[in-house]
Amino acid sequence: MRNAPTILHLDMDAFFAQAEQASKPSLRGKAVVVGGLGPRGVVATASYEARVFGVHSAMPMAQARRLAPNAAYLVPRFAFYRSISEQVMELLGALSPLVEPLSLDEAFVDLEAGEAAWDSESARLAGIRLRADIRAATGLTGSVGLASCKMLAKIASEQAKPDGLVLIEPGTERALLGPMSVRTLPGVGPATGDHLRRAGITTVDEIAEAGEDELVRLLGKAHGHALYAMALAHDDRPVVAERETKSVSVEDTYDVDIHDRVRVELEVQRLADRCVRRLRGAGLSGRTIVLKVRRYDFSTLTRSETLRGPTDDPAVIREAAARLLDSVDTTGGVRLLGVGVSGLADFTQEDLFAQAAEERAEGPEEELADEPVGEDPAPVEHQWRPGHDVRHAELGHGWVQGSGLGRVTVRFETPESQPGRVRTFRTDDPELEPADPLPLVRRIPDENDGTGNSRRNGSVTQSEAARSLG
Repeated sequence: MRNAPTILHLDMDAFFAQAEQASKPSLRGKAVVVGGLGPRGVVATASYEARVFGVHSAMPMAQARRLAPNAAYLVPRFAFYRSISEQVMELLGALSPLVEPLSLDEAFVDLEAGEAAWDSESARLAGIRLRADIRAATGLTGSVGLASCKMLAKIASEQAKPDGLVLIEPGTERALLGPMSVRTLPGVGPATGDHLRRAGITTVDEIAEAGEDELVRLLGKAHGHALYAMALAHDDRPVVAERETKSVSVEDTYDVDIHDRVRVELEVQRLADRCVRRLRGAGLSGRTIVLKVRRYDFSTLTRSETLRGPTDDPAVIREAAARLLDSVDTTGGVRLLGVGVSGLADFTQEDLFAQAAEERAEGPEEELADEPVGEDPAPVEHQWRPGHDVRHAELGHGWVQGSGLGRVTVRFETPESQPGRVRTFRTDDPELEPADPLPLVRRIPDENDGTGNSRRNGSVTQSEAARSLG
Protein backbone atom coordinates (compact mmCIF):
# COMPACT_ATOMS: atom_id res chain seq x y z
CA MET A 1 0.00 0.00 0.00
CA ARG A 2 1.24 3.47 -0.88
CA ASN A 3 1.09 6.57 1.28
CA ALA A 4 -0.25 8.67 -1.63
CA PRO A 5 -3.25 8.15 -3.98
CA THR A 6 -1.11 7.75 -7.11
CA ILE A 7 -2.95 4.79 -8.67
CA LEU A 8 -5.52 6.09 -11.17
CA HIS A 9 -8.41 4.10 -12.60
CA LEU A 10 -10.20 5.48 -15.66
CA ASP A 11 -13.58 4.15 -16.74
CA MET A 12 -15.27 5.77 -19.74
CA ASP A 13 -18.95 6.47 -19.05
CA ALA A 14 -21.33 4.04 -20.85
CA PHE A 15 -18.65 3.98 -23.53
CA PHE A 16 -20.36 2.39 -26.56
CA ALA A 17 -23.65 4.21 -25.96
CA GLN A 18 -21.93 7.53 -25.28
CA ALA A 19 -19.93 7.21 -28.50
CA GLU A 20 -23.15 6.58 -30.43
CA GLN A 21 -24.84 9.60 -28.85
CA ALA A 22 -21.84 11.79 -29.66
CA SER A 23 -21.87 10.72 -33.30
CA LYS A 24 -25.66 11.04 -33.69
CA PRO A 25 -27.06 14.41 -32.53
CA SER A 26 -30.66 13.11 -32.62
CA LEU A 27 -29.82 10.56 -29.87
CA ARG A 28 -28.22 12.93 -27.38
CA GLY A 29 -30.05 12.90 -24.08
CA LYS A 30 -32.14 9.89 -25.15
CA ALA A 31 -32.14 6.21 -24.19
CA VAL A 32 -29.66 4.24 -26.31
CA VAL A 33 -28.97 0.51 -26.10
CA VAL A 34 -26.06 -1.12 -27.96
CA GLY A 35 -25.82 -4.87 -28.45
CA GLY A 36 -26.98 -7.86 -30.46
CA LEU A 37 -30.41 -7.24 -31.94
CA GLY A 38 -31.35 -10.84 -32.70
CA PRO A 39 -33.75 -12.90 -30.55
CA ARG A 40 -30.81 -14.08 -28.43
CA GLY A 41 -28.89 -10.82 -28.40
CA VAL A 42 -27.65 -9.27 -25.16
CA VAL A 43 -27.03 -5.67 -24.12
CA ALA A 44 -23.39 -4.59 -24.47
CA THR A 45 -23.91 -1.06 -23.08
CA ALA A 46 -26.89 1.08 -22.14
CA SER A 47 -26.83 4.87 -21.86
CA TYR A 48 -27.64 6.40 -18.49
CA GLU A 49 -31.00 7.48 -19.90
CA ALA A 50 -31.76 3.80 -20.64
CA ARG A 51 -30.55 2.66 -17.23
CA VAL A 52 -33.33 4.69 -15.63
CA PHE A 53 -35.71 2.04 -17.03
CA GLY A 54 -33.66 -0.82 -15.55
CA VAL A 55 -31.68 -1.71 -18.68
CA HIS A 56 -28.11 -2.86 -17.97
CA SER A 57 -25.19 -4.68 -19.57
CA ALA A 58 -25.50 -8.44 -20.19
CA MET A 59 -29.31 -8.26 -20.03
CA PRO A 60 -31.16 -10.18 -22.78
CA MET A 61 -32.09 -7.72 -25.50
CA ALA A 62 -35.69 -8.94 -25.48
CA GLN A 63 -35.99 -7.95 -21.82
CA ALA A 64 -34.41 -4.56 -22.53
CA ARG A 65 -36.99 -3.89 -25.26
CA ARG A 66 -39.80 -4.64 -22.81
CA LEU A 67 -38.33 -2.25 -20.23
CA ALA A 68 -37.49 0.55 -22.67
CA PRO A 69 -39.55 0.08 -25.83
CA ASN A 70 -38.84 3.60 -27.09
CA ALA A 71 -35.05 3.44 -26.79
CA ALA A 72 -32.78 3.44 -29.85
CA TYR A 73 -31.37 -0.06 -30.38
CA LEU A 74 -28.09 -0.15 -32.29
CA VAL A 75 -25.59 -2.77 -33.47
CA PRO A 76 -22.05 -2.22 -32.10
CA ARG A 77 -19.38 -0.57 -34.26
CA PHE A 78 -16.27 -2.05 -32.66
CA ALA A 79 -13.75 -0.58 -35.11
CA PHE A 80 -15.13 2.88 -34.27
CA TYR A 81 -14.95 2.27 -30.52
CA ARG A 82 -11.42 0.90 -30.88
CA SER A 83 -10.27 4.05 -32.68
CA ILE A 84 -11.58 6.20 -29.80
CA SER A 85 -9.98 3.86 -27.26
CA GLU A 86 -6.60 4.29 -28.96
CA GLN A 87 -6.87 8.06 -28.52
CA VAL A 88 -7.69 7.63 -24.82
CA MET A 89 -4.86 5.13 -24.25
CA GLU A 90 -2.44 7.53 -25.93
CA LEU A 91 -3.38 10.20 -23.39
CA LEU A 92 -2.87 7.71 -20.55
CA GLY A 93 0.53 6.79 -21.98
CA ALA A 94 1.55 10.45 -21.81
CA LEU A 95 0.97 10.31 -18.04
CA SER A 96 2.99 7.21 -17.25
CA PRO A 97 4.88 4.29 -18.82
CA LEU A 98 2.81 1.98 -16.62
CA VAL A 99 -0.67 1.78 -18.14
CA GLU A 100 -2.67 -1.43 -17.68
CA PRO A 101 -5.64 -1.58 -20.08
CA LEU A 102 -8.47 -3.80 -18.87
CA SER A 103 -10.74 -3.28 -21.89
CA LEU A 104 -11.39 -0.68 -24.59
CA ASP A 105 -12.81 1.75 -22.04
CA GLU A 106 -11.00 1.00 -18.79
CA ALA A 107 -7.41 1.14 -17.53
CA PHE A 108 -5.16 1.56 -14.49
CA VAL A 109 -2.33 4.12 -14.51
CA ASP A 110 0.62 4.34 -12.10
CA LEU A 111 1.01 8.12 -11.84
CA GLU A 112 4.05 7.82 -9.60
CA ALA A 113 5.98 5.85 -12.22
CA GLY A 114 5.49 8.68 -14.71
CA GLU A 115 6.24 11.36 -12.09
CA ALA A 116 2.80 12.79 -12.88
CA ALA A 117 1.80 12.73 -9.18
CA TRP A 118 3.43 12.25 -5.81
CA ASP A 119 0.78 13.38 -3.30
CA SER A 120 -2.98 13.94 -3.08
CA GLU A 121 -3.00 17.40 -4.64
CA SER A 122 -0.82 16.49 -7.63
CA ALA A 123 -2.86 13.30 -8.17
CA ARG A 124 -6.12 15.26 -8.17
CA LEU A 125 -4.72 17.77 -10.68
CA ALA A 126 -3.51 14.94 -12.92
CA GLY A 127 -6.99 13.40 -12.86
CA ILE A 128 -8.64 16.74 -13.67
CA ARG A 129 -6.29 17.34 -16.59
CA LEU A 130 -6.82 13.83 -17.92
CA ARG A 131 -10.59 14.19 -17.97
CA ALA A 132 -10.31 17.54 -19.74
CA ASP A 133 -7.87 16.14 -22.32
CA ILE A 134 -10.14 13.15 -23.02
CA ARG A 135 -13.10 15.45 -23.60
CA ALA A 136 -11.02 17.71 -25.88
CA ALA A 137 -9.66 14.78 -27.92
CA THR A 138 -12.78 12.61 -28.17
CA GLY A 139 -15.77 14.67 -27.03
CA LEU A 140 -16.55 11.96 -24.46
CA THR A 141 -16.48 11.80 -20.68
CA GLY A 142 -14.73 9.41 -18.35
CA SER A 143 -14.80 8.90 -14.60
CA VAL A 144 -11.57 8.82 -12.58
CA GLY A 145 -10.77 7.13 -9.29
CA LEU A 146 -7.56 7.85 -7.37
CA ALA A 147 -6.31 5.80 -4.45
CA SER A 148 -3.29 4.09 -2.94
CA CYS A 149 -4.06 0.71 -4.57
CA LYS A 150 -5.83 -0.74 -7.59
CA MET A 151 -8.85 -2.14 -5.74
CA LEU A 152 -9.69 1.20 -4.12
CA ALA A 153 -9.01 3.20 -7.31
CA LYS A 154 -11.57 1.08 -9.14
CA ILE A 155 -14.10 1.50 -6.32
CA ALA A 156 -13.48 5.26 -6.44
CA SER A 157 -14.11 5.49 -10.20
CA GLU A 158 -17.38 3.62 -9.74
CA GLN A 159 -18.42 6.15 -7.11
CA ALA A 160 -17.42 8.98 -9.48
CA LYS A 161 -19.79 7.90 -12.26
CA PRO A 162 -20.89 9.51 -14.38
CA ASP A 163 -18.36 12.14 -15.43
CA GLY A 164 -16.71 12.68 -12.06
CA LEU A 165 -13.55 12.25 -10.00
CA VAL A 166 -13.23 10.67 -6.55
CA LEU A 167 -9.98 10.57 -4.56
CA ILE A 168 -9.66 8.30 -1.54
CA GLU A 169 -7.22 9.81 0.95
CA PRO A 170 -4.72 7.36 2.46
CA GLY A 171 -5.77 6.44 5.99
CA THR A 172 -9.48 6.64 5.24
CA GLU A 173 -9.76 3.34 3.35
CA ARG A 174 -11.09 1.15 6.17
CA ALA A 175 -13.76 3.67 7.18
CA LEU A 176 -14.87 3.99 3.56
CA LEU A 177 -15.02 0.25 2.87
CA GLY A 178 -16.60 -0.85 6.13
CA PRO A 179 -20.31 -0.17 5.46
CA MET A 180 -20.13 -1.23 1.81
CA SER A 181 -21.70 -4.46 0.55
CA VAL A 182 -19.46 -7.50 0.25
CA ARG A 183 -20.27 -7.40 -3.49
CA THR A 184 -18.12 -4.26 -3.72
CA LEU A 185 -14.94 -6.33 -3.35
CA PRO A 186 -13.34 -7.90 -6.43
CA GLY A 187 -14.06 -11.61 -6.78
CA VAL A 188 -17.33 -11.52 -4.83
CA GLY A 189 -19.98 -12.45 -7.36
CA PRO A 190 -23.57 -13.59 -6.83
CA ALA A 191 -22.62 -17.10 -5.65
CA THR A 192 -19.97 -15.97 -3.15
CA GLY A 193 -22.21 -13.13 -2.02
CA ASP A 194 -25.08 -15.53 -1.30
CA HIS A 195 -22.73 -17.90 0.53
CA LEU A 196 -21.52 -15.08 2.78
CA ARG A 197 -25.06 -13.79 3.33
CA ARG A 198 -26.18 -17.22 4.56
CA ALA A 199 -23.33 -17.00 7.08
CA GLY A 200 -24.60 -13.60 8.24
CA ILE A 201 -21.91 -11.58 6.44
CA THR A 202 -23.25 -8.78 4.24
CA THR A 203 -20.82 -5.85 4.68
CA VAL A 204 -17.06 -5.44 4.40
CA ASP A 205 -16.86 -4.66 8.12
CA GLU A 206 -18.51 -8.01 8.87
CA ILE A 207 -15.89 -9.77 6.71
CA ALA A 208 -13.13 -8.19 8.82
CA GLU A 209 -14.95 -9.09 12.03
CA ALA A 210 -15.44 -12.71 10.98
CA GLY A 211 -11.68 -13.18 10.79
CA GLU A 212 -9.40 -14.89 8.33
CA ASP A 213 -9.86 -18.42 9.71
CA GLU A 214 -13.65 -18.23 9.32
CA LEU A 215 -13.36 -16.96 5.75
CA VAL A 216 -10.97 -19.78 4.87
CA ARG A 217 -13.46 -22.25 6.34
CA LEU A 218 -16.31 -20.74 4.32
CA LEU A 219 -14.56 -20.08 1.01
CA GLY A 220 -11.37 -22.09 0.90
CA LYS A 221 -7.77 -21.12 1.55
CA ALA A 222 -6.94 -18.97 -1.50
CA HIS A 223 -10.25 -17.12 -1.72
CA GLY A 224 -10.56 -16.70 2.05
CA HIS A 225 -7.07 -15.20 2.47
CA ALA A 226 -7.54 -12.83 -0.49
CA LEU A 227 -10.96 -11.64 0.63
CA TYR A 228 -9.82 -10.95 4.18
CA ALA A 229 -6.89 -8.90 2.91
CA MET A 230 -9.16 -6.84 0.66
CA ALA A 231 -11.58 -6.21 3.54
CA LEU A 232 -8.62 -4.65 5.39
CA ALA A 233 -7.91 -2.51 2.30
CA HIS A 234 -4.71 -4.43 1.55
CA ASP A 235 -3.94 -4.69 -2.15
CA ASP A 236 -0.31 -4.79 -3.29
CA ARG A 237 -0.97 -5.65 -6.94
CA PRO A 238 1.24 -3.51 -9.20
CA VAL A 239 0.08 -1.79 -12.36
CA VAL A 240 1.35 -4.05 -15.15
CA ALA A 241 1.97 -2.36 -18.49
CA GLU A 242 1.92 -5.56 -20.55
CA ARG A 243 -0.96 -7.89 -19.79
CA GLU A 244 -0.16 -11.31 -21.18
CA THR A 245 -2.80 -12.65 -23.52
CA LYS A 246 -3.77 -16.12 -22.31
CA SER A 247 -5.99 -17.17 -25.19
CA VAL A 248 -7.50 -16.09 -28.49
CA SER A 249 -11.06 -17.20 -29.25
CA VAL A 250 -14.16 -16.47 -31.29
CA GLU A 251 -17.73 -17.62 -30.84
CA ASP A 252 -21.16 -17.11 -32.35
CA THR A 253 -24.63 -17.37 -30.85
CA TYR A 254 -27.31 -18.37 -33.36
CA ASP A 255 -30.79 -16.90 -33.51
CA VAL A 256 -32.18 -20.33 -34.37
CA ASP A 257 -30.74 -23.61 -33.05
CA ILE A 258 -28.65 -25.46 -35.63
CA HIS A 259 -29.81 -29.06 -36.02
CA ASP A 260 -28.03 -30.03 -39.23
CA ARG A 261 -24.75 -31.75 -38.31
CA VAL A 262 -23.14 -30.71 -41.60
CA ARG A 263 -23.99 -27.07 -40.88
CA VAL A 264 -22.48 -27.42 -37.39
CA GLU A 265 -19.28 -28.79 -38.90
CA LEU A 266 -19.11 -25.92 -41.40
CA GLU A 267 -19.65 -23.37 -38.65
CA VAL A 268 -16.79 -24.86 -36.63
CA GLN A 269 -14.50 -24.62 -39.67
CA ARG A 270 -15.51 -21.01 -40.22
CA LEU A 271 -14.85 -20.16 -36.57
CA ALA A 272 -11.46 -21.87 -36.73
CA ASP A 273 -10.52 -19.67 -39.69
CA ARG A 274 -11.64 -16.53 -37.84
CA CYS A 275 -9.60 -17.60 -34.81
CA VAL A 276 -6.51 -18.06 -36.99
CA ARG A 277 -6.94 -14.58 -38.43
CA ARG A 278 -6.96 -13.16 -34.91
CA LEU A 279 -3.90 -15.21 -33.96
CA ARG A 280 -1.95 -14.01 -36.96
CA GLY A 281 -3.11 -10.45 -36.49
CA ALA A 282 -1.62 -10.55 -32.97
CA GLY A 283 1.54 -12.28 -34.16
CA LEU A 284 0.80 -15.31 -31.97
CA SER A 285 0.47 -19.08 -32.20
CA GLY A 286 -0.82 -21.64 -29.71
CA ARG A 287 -0.61 -25.26 -28.59
CA THR A 288 -4.08 -25.97 -27.20
CA ILE A 289 -7.19 -25.93 -29.38
CA VAL A 290 -10.49 -25.47 -27.52
CA LEU A 291 -14.02 -26.13 -28.77
CA LYS A 292 -17.05 -24.71 -26.95
CA VAL A 293 -20.58 -25.98 -27.65
CA ARG A 294 -23.75 -24.72 -25.98
CA ARG A 295 -26.66 -27.02 -26.72
CA TYR A 296 -30.39 -26.44 -27.04
CA ASP A 297 -30.91 -27.03 -23.29
CA PHE A 298 -28.24 -24.41 -22.36
CA SER A 299 -25.78 -27.08 -21.25
CA THR A 300 -22.27 -26.03 -22.27
CA LEU A 301 -19.52 -28.48 -23.20
CA THR A 302 -15.83 -27.63 -23.59
CA ARG A 303 -13.34 -29.93 -25.31
CA SER A 304 -9.61 -29.31 -25.81
CA GLU A 305 -6.62 -30.91 -27.52
CA THR A 306 -2.97 -29.98 -26.91
CA LEU A 307 -0.57 -30.22 -29.85
CA ARG A 308 3.17 -30.97 -29.76
CA GLY A 309 4.01 -27.31 -30.19
CA PRO A 310 2.50 -23.93 -31.08
CA THR A 311 0.91 -23.35 -34.48
CA ASP A 312 -1.04 -20.79 -36.45
CA ASP A 313 -1.64 -23.13 -39.37
CA PRO A 314 -5.32 -23.02 -40.41
CA ALA A 315 -5.44 -26.65 -41.55
CA VAL A 316 -4.05 -27.92 -38.24
CA ILE A 317 -6.47 -25.84 -36.19
CA ARG A 318 -9.45 -26.76 -38.40
CA GLU A 319 -8.67 -30.47 -38.10
CA ALA A 320 -8.16 -30.30 -34.34
CA ALA A 321 -11.50 -28.49 -33.96
CA ALA A 322 -13.18 -31.11 -36.17
CA ARG A 323 -11.77 -33.93 -34.05
CA LEU A 324 -13.06 -32.27 -30.91
CA LEU A 325 -16.50 -31.87 -32.47
CA ASP A 326 -16.57 -35.61 -33.21
CA SER A 327 -16.81 -36.24 -29.45
CA VAL A 328 -19.80 -33.94 -28.95
CA ASP A 329 -23.42 -35.01 -29.42
CA THR A 330 -25.29 -32.16 -31.13
CA THR A 331 -28.60 -33.99 -31.41
CA GLY A 332 -31.37 -31.64 -30.40
CA GLY A 333 -29.65 -28.51 -31.67
CA VAL A 334 -26.81 -26.11 -30.99
CA ARG A 335 -27.27 -22.47 -29.93
CA LEU A 336 -23.61 -21.41 -29.57
CA LEU A 337 -20.28 -22.53 -31.01
CA GLY A 338 -16.79 -21.27 -30.23
CA VAL A 339 -13.21 -22.08 -31.21
CA GLY A 340 -10.21 -20.87 -29.24
CA VAL A 341 -6.46 -21.32 -28.95
CA SER A 342 -4.49 -21.12 -25.69
CA GLY A 343 -0.95 -21.92 -24.63
CA LEU A 344 0.16 -18.96 -26.70
CA ALA A 345 3.62 -18.22 -28.08
CA ASP A 346 5.14 -15.80 -30.54
CA PHE A 347 6.62 -18.53 -32.72
CA THR A 348 5.43 -21.62 -34.60
CA GLN A 349 6.79 -25.15 -34.78
CA GLU A 350 7.22 -26.02 -38.41
CA ASP A 351 6.85 -29.79 -38.04
CA LEU A 352 3.26 -29.30 -36.87
CA PHE A 353 2.28 -29.07 -40.51
CA ALA A 354 2.72 -32.82 -40.59
CA GLN A 355 -0.27 -33.18 -38.30
CA ALA A 356 -2.63 -32.41 -41.17
CA ALA A 357 -4.65 -35.48 -42.13
CA GLU A 358 -3.31 -35.42 -45.68
CA GLU A 359 0.03 -34.26 -47.01
CA ARG A 360 -0.29 -30.88 -48.69
CA ALA A 361 1.76 -29.93 -51.69
CA GLU A 362 4.51 -27.43 -51.06
CA GLY A 363 3.41 -23.98 -52.17
CA PRO A 364 2.50 -20.50 -50.99
CA GLU A 365 1.06 -19.99 -47.53
CA GLU A 366 -2.62 -20.83 -47.38
CA GLU A 367 -4.94 -17.87 -47.73
CA LEU A 368 -7.85 -17.64 -45.32
CA ALA A 369 -11.19 -16.96 -46.93
CA ASP A 370 -12.74 -13.65 -45.95
CA GLU A 371 -16.26 -14.98 -46.50
CA PRO A 372 -17.85 -17.48 -44.10
CA VAL A 373 -17.42 -21.06 -45.25
CA GLY A 374 -20.58 -22.77 -46.47
CA GLU A 375 -22.85 -19.75 -46.12
CA ASP A 376 -24.83 -18.06 -48.85
CA PRO A 377 -24.29 -14.31 -49.27
CA ALA A 378 -26.60 -12.32 -47.02
CA PRO A 379 -29.49 -10.51 -48.67
CA VAL A 380 -28.71 -6.90 -49.47
CA GLU A 381 -31.18 -5.57 -46.89
CA HIS A 382 -29.30 -7.37 -44.10
CA GLN A 383 -26.23 -5.27 -44.83
CA TRP A 384 -27.92 -2.16 -43.47
CA ARG A 385 -27.36 -2.59 -39.73
CA PRO A 386 -29.01 -0.18 -37.27
CA GLY A 387 -26.55 2.46 -36.17
CA HIS A 388 -24.01 1.88 -38.92
CA ASP A 389 -22.78 4.67 -41.18
CA VAL A 390 -23.89 5.26 -44.76
CA ARG A 391 -23.40 7.90 -47.42
CA HIS A 392 -25.84 9.07 -50.04
CA ALA A 393 -24.55 10.56 -53.28
CA GLU A 394 -26.78 13.62 -52.89
CA LEU A 395 -27.72 13.84 -49.19
CA GLY A 396 -24.31 13.04 -47.70
CA HIS A 397 -23.47 11.23 -44.46
CA GLY A 398 -26.05 9.48 -42.30
CA TRP A 399 -26.76 6.38 -40.26
CA VAL A 400 -29.20 3.50 -40.51
CA GLN A 401 -32.24 3.74 -38.27
CA GLY A 402 -33.72 0.46 -39.49
CA SER A 403 -34.29 -1.78 -42.48
CA GLY A 404 -36.60 -4.51 -43.73
CA LEU A 405 -39.05 -5.43 -46.46
CA GLY A 406 -36.67 -4.12 -49.07
CA ARG A 407 -36.42 -0.66 -47.48
CA VAL A 408 -33.78 1.13 -45.37
CA THR A 409 -34.45 4.22 -43.26
CA VAL A 410 -31.57 6.67 -42.86
CA ARG A 411 -31.15 9.77 -40.69
CA PHE A 412 -28.77 12.28 -42.27
CA GLU A 413 -26.62 13.99 -39.65
CA THR A 414 -23.01 14.25 -38.50
CA PRO A 415 -21.38 14.73 -35.07
CA GLU A 416 -21.16 18.49 -35.69
CA SER A 417 -24.61 19.00 -37.21
CA GLN A 418 -28.06 19.56 -35.76
CA PRO A 419 -30.42 16.54 -35.59
CA GLY A 420 -30.97 15.54 -39.21
CA ARG A 421 -33.86 14.59 -41.40
CA VAL A 422 -35.02 11.03 -42.08
CA ARG A 423 -35.41 9.46 -45.52
CA THR A 424 -36.35 5.95 -46.67
CA PHE A 425 -34.80 4.20 -49.70
CA ARG A 426 -34.84 0.86 -51.43
CA THR A 427 -32.11 -1.36 -50.01
CA ASP A 428 -30.56 -1.64 -53.47
CA ASP A 429 -30.55 2.12 -54.12
CA PRO A 430 -27.35 2.70 -56.14
CA GLU A 431 -26.78 6.13 -54.55
CA LEU A 432 -26.62 4.69 -51.02
CA GLU A 433 -23.48 2.92 -49.76
CA PRO A 434 -21.82 1.96 -46.46
CA ALA A 435 -19.43 4.57 -45.06
CA ASP A 436 -16.71 4.91 -42.44
CA PRO A 437 -17.57 6.64 -39.14
CA LEU A 438 -16.80 10.34 -38.90
CA PRO A 439 -14.49 11.57 -36.10
CA LEU A 440 -16.30 12.91 -33.06
CA VAL A 441 -13.95 15.89 -32.78
CA ARG A 442 -12.53 17.76 -35.74
CA ARG A 443 -8.85 16.88 -35.94
CA ILE A 444 -6.27 19.67 -36.06
CA PRO A 445 -2.78 19.15 -37.56
CA ASP A 446 -0.06 18.53 -34.97
CA GLU A 447 1.74 21.84 -35.54
CA ASN A 448 1.69 25.51 -34.64
CA ASP A 449 -1.36 27.03 -36.31
CA GLY A 450 0.17 30.47 -36.77
CA THR A 451 -1.62 32.03 -33.78
CA GLY A 452 0.90 30.93 -31.17
CA ASN A 453 -1.29 28.04 -29.98
CA SER A 454 0.55 24.72 -29.96
CA ARG A 455 -1.37 21.59 -30.93
CA ARG A 456 -0.84 18.23 -29.24
CA ASN A 457 -2.01 14.91 -30.63
CA GLY A 458 -4.33 16.70 -33.01
CA SER A 459 -6.51 18.17 -30.24
CA VAL A 460 -6.68 21.53 -28.51
CA THR A 461 -5.10 21.67 -25.06
CA GLN A 462 -7.20 22.59 -22.02
CA SER A 463 -5.80 26.12 -21.77
CA GLU A 464 -6.33 26.68 -25.49
CA ALA A 465 -9.92 25.51 -25.22
CA ALA A 466 -10.50 27.97 -22.38
CA ARG A 467 -9.03 30.82 -24.42
CA SER A 468 -11.12 29.95 -27.46
CA LEU A 469 -14.29 29.96 -25.36
CA GLY A 470 -13.34 33.31 -23.90
